[in-house]
Amino acid sequence: MSDAKIPISIMILTLNEEANMPKVLASVADFDEVVVYDSLSTDRTVEVSRELGAKIVERKFDNWAGHQNWAMENIEFKHPWVFYLDADERMTPELQAEVTKIVNADPETIPHRAYYVGRKNYFLGKWIKHAMPPGTIMRFFQPPHIRFERLVNPVPVVDGSIGYLEHHFEHYNFSKGVGEWFEKHNRYSGAEAIEAMKVIGGERLPLSTIFKGDRAERRQALKQLAFRLPFRPFLRFCYMYFAQLGFLDGKAGYLYCKMQATYEFMIAVKMMELQRREKGLEV
Repeated sequence: MSDAKIPISIMILTLNEEANMPKVLASVADFDEVVVYDSLSTDRTVEVSRELGAKIVERKFDNWAGHQNWAMENIEFKHPWVFYLDADERMTPELQAEVTKIVNADPETIPHRAYYVGRKNYFLGKWIKHAMPPGTIMRFFQPPHIRFERLVNPVPVVDGSIGYLEHHFEHYNFSKGVGEWFEKHNRYSGAEAIEAMKVIGGERLPLSTIFKGDRAERRQALKQLAFRLPFRPFLRFCYMYFAQLGFLDGKAGYLYCKMQATYEFMIAVKMMELQRREKGLEV
């Protein structure tokens, strides 16, 4: 590759990610601008990132949508296109080549304002190919044309056309240990329970959206349906382990399906707690 840097801004969200920074920053070394958007880390995340050439923006985290929307509105990115990564994620050469081709095209010929991309999730040194397939997540976009909704697992709202990238980035979700995963998902489950209560009490998307909407709409419709189903943790395990062929991922796949079912159980119990509190009942 030539010495010319790729004209894309990378945004990396961080909170106490000192150990992950060298690898994620190495994976995006060919990009012209790397912005580490830090939530007031208490370890050496900022120092390590600065030493490795990243630009630092710091802000106290409030919620996922609010935090990401603040970045879209207030960070002065050097380039029109931004690719967002978490610190436990890695850019791949194939995906790098794909996004480079897009931004190097004539701007008048680029058909979309934002792109969904898949990610490969790793556990116990193994790609969880079946239990947690790459799916799609909004990570490549033009900031003026995107906003996010929801307290956790934010949903993008794009002003303009949406595309889908062919290649994937890598996600090392357990880079800080299984204990950290449980701590994080304990926090996430509380926010998901709040969002689930909003869904139950709000306007439903038509069931036909599951089959006719775009990928984001289908996902939301499925969530709305799932929040109303009984035995959700058991159904989540069965869906991931049997319907998605998670058993083909071996021991790593089985454990991952069990952990995701546990996360679903945490959400369900916290929803019950919220419902009882709304009625003035003891928990």
